[in-house]
Amino acid sequence: MAYRDLKGFIARLEKEGELVRINAEVDPVLEITEITDRVSKKGGPALLFERVKGSEIPLVINLFGSQRRMELALEVENLEQVGEELMALIEPELPTTFMEKLKALPKLKRMADFIPKYVKTAPCQELVFEGEDVDLFKLPIMKCWPLDGGRFITLPLVFTKDPETGVRNCGMYRMHVYDEKTTGMHWHAQKDGARHFLKAKRRGEPLPVAVALGCDPAVIYSATAPLPPDIDEMIFAGFLRKSPVELVSCKTVPIEVPANTEIVLEGVVNPDEMRTEGPFGDHTGYYSMEDQYPVFHVQCITMRKDPIYPSTIVGKPPMEDCFIGKATERIFLPLLRKQLPEIVDMNLPVEGVFHNLAIVSIDKQYPGHAKKVVHALWGMGQMMFTKMIVVVDSWVNVHDWSEVVWRWGNNVDPKRDVVICEGPVDILNHASPITGYGGKMGIDATKKWKEEGFERPWPPDIEMDEEVKNLVERRWEEYGIKL
Repeated sequence: MAYRDLKGFIARLEKEGELVRINAEVDPVLEITEITDRVSKKGGPALLFERVKGSEIPLVINLFGSQRRMELALEVENLEQVGEELMALIEPELPTTFMEKLKALPKLKRMADFIPKYVKTAPCQELVFEGEDVDLFKLPIMKCWPLDGGRFITLPLVFTKDPETGVRNCGMYRMHVYDEKTTGMHWHAQKDGARHFLKAKRRGEPLPVAVALGCDPAVIYSATAPLPPDIDEMIFAGFLRKSPVELVSCKTVPIEVPANTEIVLEGVVNPDEMRTEGPFGDHTGYYSMEDQYPVFHVQCITMRKDPIYPSTIVGKPPMEDCFIGKATERIFLPLLRKQLPEIVDMNLPVEGVFHNLAIVSIDKQYPGHAKKVVHALWGMGQMMFTKMIVVVDSWVNVHDWSEVVWRWGNNVDPKRDVVICEGPVDILNHASPITGYGGKMGIDATKKWKEEGFERPWPPDIEMDEEVKNLVERRWEEYGIKL
């Protein structure tokens, strides 16, 4: 049964012992970050702060801060299950006989079940604030780190529509709060929200925007998912939650938002207005520095009568965003394999903050295969931001960092096996000489073949005979060694 809203997910976490309520008054300026950072680094629970200084609204954080909570959020036993179900849905066998057509009907009906439903009234509009009543500082918005440029909304679901096609997008972009009614809109050039803004700017029109704060977990996750352009995140959320998302029209902008949202911000981004945004302590573990970004003008706030404000913090890994990222790795790996079937497994280490390093194992089939995979990955969606890709053989466990570094160190001749190129990199990559553009490296750490110009004999791995291993296993207690 899908979670109806954020409160339903919170209730489930509390029932599972995955949430702690904190009744002591806490300050949203730095104090909540320090508490949450300590809890997050130790794999601790979600936190519900019931008394936040300066606001009457409770704050919940670290909702997705463990693999177990990600599984609870998406209501699966393991995250690979989501990818398998997704592939089964998008890769139907073409029916050729009448009986096969009948068998396909349930799958077709299931597709229809994911399409959003529209409602006329909604819990997210129980309270409406417009004009002089709009005040963002009534929300318990956090200042996360000492050098941050101010308070930031960190878990927003930003809804826009393509000004030409009307296609909806929902992305997650941090929002620097400037005053009671305005924020920055930190969408990077490669994101769909920025693409919608650019189209509106070319037309000389303001872009209507709605920001949902506090939806059910499938909807929140969908806003972070690396979906192809013009794929509706709300349909993907319907697939994840096995039930359609209910949407309601906003009060002041022509956009629909999830009806069971806790808090909604409505407004516009003007085409020619830019403002300094940042600094912000980011998921790289470094501050992303000041830059010019569009400005969001809030003209209406709607909310439930008893809302809960959702938040997250990012910084030196591991943190909550690491578990969201690892979920994406597992869920979308089957789709990656569909396009590159030679891929066996992939690991985006949390220390590599997802866009800095990817380790990929392949079923190597021909000379130069590893380098082909490197270039193919750089051409696939958000993989274009990956600064370093390491390719290993199929028998290497990409999740065993010790084994990967051992193979990497032994199998690579830097002159022969390293590919260097230039192209788009993540905006948050502070090492590149130009923002958003820099060098990338691919490393072939596979066993080298004679056909690749390797004339020397390749040495075998050191392995003990199975007979001796079994002997020692049988006699282990005799040795009196405790490990």
